[in-house]
Amino acid sequence: MKNWWIYKGSGPASKRLALLAENQPRWRTFDGVVDDGYVVPDLAEPRYARERERGAGYLVDAPDVDVVNTALLLRRPLLVTGEPGVGKSTLAFSIAADLGLGPVLRWAITSRSTLREGQYRYDAVRRLEDANLRELKRKAAEAMVTGVRQDKLGSRDGDRRESPDRPERQGTPRPDAIGNYLQLGPLGTAFLPTRRPRVLLIDEIDKGDIDLPGDLLTVLEDGEFEIPELSRMAAHEADVEVGTSDFDGHSVVSRGWIRCHAYPIVVLTSNGEREFPAPFLRRCIRLNIGRPDDEKLRSIVEQRIGPEAAAEAAAPGGLISTFIERRRSGEVATDQLLNAVQMRLAGAWTAPEDLASLADATLHRLTGPDAG
Repeated sequence: MKNWWIYKGSGPASKRLALLAENQPRWRTFDGVVDDGYVVPDLAEPRYARERERGAGYLVDAPDVDVVNTALLLRRPLLVTGEPGVGKSTLAFSIAADLGLGPVLRWAITSRSTLREGQYRYDAVRRLEDANLRELKRKAAEAMVTGVRQDKLGSRDGDRRESPDRPERQGTPRPDAIGNYLQLGPLGTAFLPTRRPRVLLIDEIDKGDIDLPGDLLTVLEDGEFEIPELSRMAAHEADVEVGTSDFDGHSVVSRGWIRCHAYPIVVLTSNGEREFPAPFLRRCIRLNIGRPDDEKLRSIVEQRIGPEAAAEAAAPGGLISTFIERRRSGEVATDQLLNAVQMRLAGAWTAPEDLASLADATLHRLTGPDAG
């Protein structure tokens, strides 16, 4: 543990986050006005129990902690590479749990992912349909009022006061307000101006379109982006409340721009399926997570399942040595080892002669000539 570490450092999370805020590069400062009405969900809430457990049980080597903290202090995205199953995605959950930064905002990339998808979604079609439906209801109500005798319903002024078309009460959101149809994506939510940074996981970015890393550059570099649908109406409606990626979350966007206050902790993962452009790599801090050795595998099993299960798995000829042997001719993931150990713990495949069958069922290679 080193005195400059924020992640996995000493002392309470609040003290380490204060240290992070104090050590901000002059060329990486951001001045978004904090929306104190936006409440970040508490990771201690019951709905996030699995996420807390996932992050708390993560084991990370000291050299990797050095790299993570370098990214935090420089306000740079962390590009994490390595074989499937080595814990690239789980690192983001570990950072959030260690620093108490709320639930991870996760953007799972596919071949169809676009920058706008990560920023926000605007349902213009639904807004138009709702407007048409309200107009139909208004006309139907007017027709009904016209057909009823005036001596029972009062004056026409009274009818208009009771009509569904009457103005909304002050403070009541208009049903046609654009904010009802616009929701921030995980990228957009991460860059909201908050006092403490959020953790954003951009998972498997190498699966995305070849232009996606380049499209991300401006947002990741400047810490801001524009929502044109809101900026066009800023002259007569400067502040618009929109939904966020958090559970039931809402925040106010001012004049159509989102600009961060505390730069988010951005973790991008890649399985190495393709190379990235140099301008993108130049703006990232790179971390490659290697294969865990037998000692780390034992520690992982002990952390996740328990010391007795770890001792049995680490015995000569046990599941850990079987796992390492199979890994020599193809990829196998750490969670496959955990599955095999769990089966033994459940009382299955416990006979010595069953070990090979258990390995075939749970430790099948993900790559190599006999993958599958």
